Amino acid sequence: MTDEIPRPVYFLSDSTGITAETLGNTLLTQFPFNNFDRTTVPFIMTVEQAQAVVDTIDELAARGPAPIVFSTAVNGDIRRTLARCKGTMVDLIGTNVGQLERALGTPASGEPGRAHGLGNAARYQSRMTAVEYAMEHDDGQSLRALEKAQIILVAPSRCGKTPTTMYLALQHGIFAANFPLVDEDFEQEGLPKPLRPLVGKCFGLTSNPLRLSQVRTERRRGSPYASLRQCGFELRSAELLYVSHGIPYLNSASVSVEEMAATILQRMQLRH
Repeated sequence: MTDEIPRPVYFLSDSTGITAETLGNTLLTQFPFNNFDRTTVPFIMTVEQAQAVVDTIDELAARGPAPIVFSTAVNGDIRRTLARCKGTMVDLIGTNVGQLERALGTPASGEPGRAHGLGNAARYQSRMTAVEYAMEHDDGQSLRALEKAQIILVAPSRCGKTPTTMYLALQHGIFAANFPLVDEDFEQEGLPKPLRPLVGKCFGLTSNPLRLSQVRTERRRGSPYASLRQCGFELRSAELLYVSHGIPYLNSASVSVEEMAATILQRMQLRH
């Protein structure tokens, strides 16, 4: 049953907080009928800063239900300080570090920021190169070195091509391009000419007509482009195109970018 008052949730980290948010929110999805008020506190670098956060959490706990606290702090002193809070602590790092130390026979470094920092310079650079490629090849803007793409997302406008290619590039270092399908492509019942030699790298996205119409309406309210009829026509035509060319495809209407990326990587057997 949904709480009338949102339960406070804190994501704490001595780095960016991205990992705490990702893992914490993944756990919270298992409780869909609860209402949460989320707060992220990144870059807790000193014991004094940690104690200030603890004081805030303790004040909330004194007035209502104990906040749920997800922490990915790796520094021992900071972790111990946060653990003293009166919230419900879920230590996403400390719970597992000891087990790994015993298995590896060596102590953890205790250095924050390694997950999202420049610890692996080569991997970081490869991701930035992939992002530059995705930006250049967004929405069919450039055909230069298109053959270097590991995947080319193909879809009608506003089906999620751009965020998915950017996520694949930034998170996985995949060279991803995307190409729009327009009325001319449906009239000739064939792939856009630049894609024909690269059909094996193509992956299609589709959506639901109502959802696509809603998304397009936010961009061009009252236009034929956003009409339910036009959206339905484009989606039907796109799916027929995918099937006729043997292009795998995915409905993006109710799927997150992260889920789409994972599905694409698996179905296209891409390694990152």
